Amino acid sequence: MTNVGSDDLTQLLTPSEPERSPEADAAEQKPKIAARSLKAAPSVSDSVFRSASFAAGGITVAIMLAVGFFLALRGGEALGVAGPSFFTTQEWSPETQQFGIAAVLAGTFTIALIATFFSVPLALGTALLISEIVPPRAKSLLVTLVDLMAAVPSVVYGLWGVFFLQASVIPVAQWISTYFGWIPVFAVTGPDGARLTDASAFTSSAFIAGIVVALMVAPTQTSVMREAFSQAPVGEREGSLALGSTRWGMIRTVVLPFGRGGIIGGTMLGLGRALGETIAVYMIISPIFTINWEVLKTGSNSISALIALRYGEASQFGLSALMAAGLALFLITLVINFTASSIVARSRSGAESDG
Repeated sequence: MTNVGSDDLTQLLTPSEPERSPEADAAEQKPKIAARSLKAAPSVSDSVFRSASFAAGGITVAIMLAVGFFLALRGGEALGVAGPSFFTTQEWSPETQQFGIAAVLAGTFTIALIATFFSVPLALGTALLISEIVPPRAKSLLVTLVDLMAAVPSVVYGLWGVFFLQASVIPVAQWISTYFGWIPVFAVTGPDGARLTDASAFTSSAFIAGIVVALMVAPTQTSVMREAFSQAPVGEREGSLALGSTRWGMIRTVVLPFGRGGIIGGTMLGLGRALGETIAVYMIISPIFTINWEVLKTGSNSISALIALRYGEASQFGLSALMAAGLALFLITLVINFTASSIVARSRSGAESDG
């Protein structure tokens, strides 16, 4: 029997290393190359563009803050005198220290809501027509016409509303009051509560002003909705049609759900503009300083129309009161526009692409 020494036993128990090939030795001797960065150094034009964009955004925000600060500074005196009653008083008489925006604020929202009620279906139908129905040649023409409508001055809409639309809308308002007068907002009554049917009771109403404002804000809403609809994925459109869906079925299941954010955002952006419309409303309505819940009846008001009406004859304190009213309108419009922007950004149609 062969005797095995301790050195030999240790060598047997120690696992032997595998033989290394010359290629592996050569690979270890090569220097390791770091991964190449895919981030390119910005060029001069990119840096200039980025700086200009940041500057433009900063200037816009600064101007907006400056407007708010100016209105708060000029309206602070009136707000200090009126206090919380500024939002509950209907009368507007700064000279007697009795003033508030309750009536004009109610009229502002009434006109804006009526405008939204009429403009949203019109804008939605027009946006779907342009993006989904008409051929490409007619599409470019319709887009141009809608954009031109947005560029028409407010005074033109006001003149058209006073001298043409009002005469055509009064019979419609009388019909609504006759058959739906049991609804309080559609009733037209006198001081004694008796129902009025004369045409003069239906002129210069919030209803007429709302229709005119609706035609003014509809192009803006149409542009936002059309842009959202046009971004609906082509693959999902073709997949819906390939599964046997009709064109309306494809629009209902693909385009409308994808553009929901654009619909909501466009609606709220139009509402924000309707709240601040001045000249057209000022030319149509018969200004009053009481809350008029009967939208078909003569008489209404808005904050912007109040400022246009009383600015020229206002005293120093009266100007402060008008600035306070302007501040309230500024804040309301700001909240609505920011809400619309956030909704569009969070929607599928407003999300950034990952590709």
